[in-house]
Amino acid sequence: QLSGADPFPSQTTCPIVGFFSTHLTPFVSAKGTTYPSCTESTMAPEAAVGAAFPPAEIAAFTDLHGKGETQFEMRSATENESLGCSDKVACSIVVIPIMGLSCDATSTECTKSGRFEAGSSNFAGDGVDATVSPLYWWSESNWRNRITVPVTFGLAPDACDVLDKRKPVAFYGSELLSQAALQWSPAFCLRKDRFKFQHNRLSDEAAFALMEKKEAAASIVSGERERDTDDPVGYAPTAVSGFAISYIVDEPDNKGERRQLNLTPRLLAKLLTQSYTGSELGSQHPGMSTNPHAINQDPEFKALNPGLDVVSREAGASLLSLSESSDVLTSLTSYIAQDADAAAFVGGTPDPWGMVVNPSYQDITLPRTSWPLLDTFVPTTAQECQKQNPAPYFTQLAAPVTSLRKIAEATLDAWPNVQTKCDRATTSDPYKVGRVDRQGVGSRFMLGLVSLGDAARFGLRTASLQTVSEGKAGEKFSDASGRTFVAPSADTMAAALAFAKPTKPSQAFEISQKDLVTSEEAYPGTMIIYTAALLTGLDKSDAAHVSEFIKVSTTEGQRVGSGNGQLPKGYLPIRKAGATATLYKAAQTVASEIAKQDGLGNQTQPESGSAPADGTVADSAAASGGKVPAAPSTAGPSATGEDVAMTATASATSGLAHTLIPFLLVLGLFAGLGSPLLRIAARRRSR
Repeated sequence: QLSGADPFPSQTTCPIVGFFSTHLTPFVSAKGTTYPSCTESTMAPEAAVGAAFPPAEIAAFTDLHGKGETQFEMRSATENESLGCSDKVACSIVVIPIMGLSCDATSTECTKSGRFEAGSSNFAGDGVDATVSPLYWWSESNWRNRITVPVTFGLAPDACDVLDKRKPVAFYGSELLSQAALQWSPAFCLRKDRFKFQHNRLSDEAAFALMEKKEAAASIVSGERERDTDDPVGYAPTAVSGFAISYIVDEPDNKGERRQLNLTPRLLAKLLTQSYTGSELGSQHPGMSTNPHAINQDPEFKALNPGLDVVSREAGASLLSLSESSDVLTSLTSYIAQDADAAAFVGGTPDPWGMVVNPSYQDITLPRTSWPLLDTFVPTTAQECQKQNPAPYFTQLAAPVTSLRKIAEATLDAWPNVQTKCDRATTSDPYKVGRVDRQGVGSRFMLGLVSLGDAARFGLRTASLQTVSEGKAGEKFSDASGRTFVAPSADTMAAALAFAKPTKPSQAFEISQKDLVTSEEAYPGTMIIYTAALLTGLDKSDAAHVSEFIKVSTTEGQRVGSGNGQLPKGYLPIRKAGATATLYKAAQTVASEIAKQDGLGNQTQPESGSAPADGTVADSAAASGGKVPAAPSTAGPSATGEDVAMTATASATSGLAHTLIPFLLVLGLFAGLGSPLLRIAARRRSR
């Protein structure tokens, strides 16, 4: 009756319910602590329901052929101390196909093979046949079919601080550079002939102000900024990336995730202006009673993305976005502003199906660096929870966050930030309103604004954005015919750079959304990331460091890979030749000017294609004797030095997971005979 632990914990530690048999799967942490795991209080802290990260169980689809895939996050000891995965502790992913138990054929209960039709869902939470559920994942007949996948980690995120006591040179600014900076920083900090580089995320505007006031050596921005002083500033192109609209959307009838999603500027305008009502509560809003509850009920969206469900979800009423200013928002709202249909909608013209803009946002000025929460409507309701916690409903739906990284993680976990969940500890306590639950597999629908770097790091799907349109403004259309939708990729970002126009010498290039949307190949979310620094009056040491950073990051830092000092996915490499040639030459020019600090800035901006055609970026692996350093952890600054010999970190991708969590339990809850359930379990490596 009691098994899985010897000796079995006491009744006080693990209370056993009545006559039921109990099997425990104790968890032994990296430090040797044993968690019985029989109740929430006896589980490892990171596995509890209320943990900061999702618990170590993820549901995934398996189709009628037993195939499926899912994306999830690989977490080091920084995020999950109990698991303890690091550059010193190897971990494994264990996939367990659940096909049914091997047992006495005369046992009726033991031989049951599922009570649902193959391919159907169990959203109602009806009882299941335990033999083909994850309940007995630990049984020998399931465990013996396991598939083990080893995973490795780079050094901890704080390795630069632990291994290098020098004072860091702080660069402040755009989050678009975060994933690149994560891999670049160790190529600086652990080399004695270089300085300790540190990238600190901050809004473009605030970062530029710090640089102008000489409180920061340089700022990382995504476009030319208004000046508060007359001191000359140089803009060195350092990376090419951009923004994306990430999504996690499930197909109906357990068909898996939607792999292609098309969005227009007007659909994005509807989301940002909070023009979807979310529920019957939002439908009370004056002037919006006939608007759809969510984007998946919008005829415009359905025409472009046929085959999805029309279930009403509050999360489908908004785009999870930023609560602070950012050049990313400027670029996004510029994309919306250039479109005649979107501009007309924001101006108060109904769309062809009668949907109207939220009156609170009508005629809002576009483009803009930040997005305000203007709607103050508080619905009336008989629900006690809302009565105790009256609040602007549409602000609860939008619920923006402070960083693109948070949006990426929320999308990865299918956990909307919608703040409408009512809860209370006991029936006598007052209600509290908080974040809604994570969405279940099979019914997920969520959209978020992310960086291309984060989208690539987390394996997120990204929407294709409309560019060329053969239809007339205001014309009703039935599908995507006559319209071009462009997805983010290296090729489409390179195509966008064809529209990057040089301005004044040493200044930022200009990319107009009006130009980008005339192309069938250019991605509208493409952005150039600059290192901006003073050309005069900057401390000589800081000037030398900034110049060095630009030169290193635009040469060896543009070699694509997952190792330290390399350029991660989600960025277009800057080369001496090709579409990025002018950016490369401009970066070297500005780097030299920053180093000289003579304030001239009078070099002529290079013409497109003027760079030599035979140039290539430096190969840092060759320069370091062929050693490829390990890649950093996924969270925070990282580090191993380019000249530190370490085991190479291999890039691993499988049909099951793009990014992996060691020791994670992944359940694919799928009903039907012959359709295996997937569960990824973890077993601490014997040491």
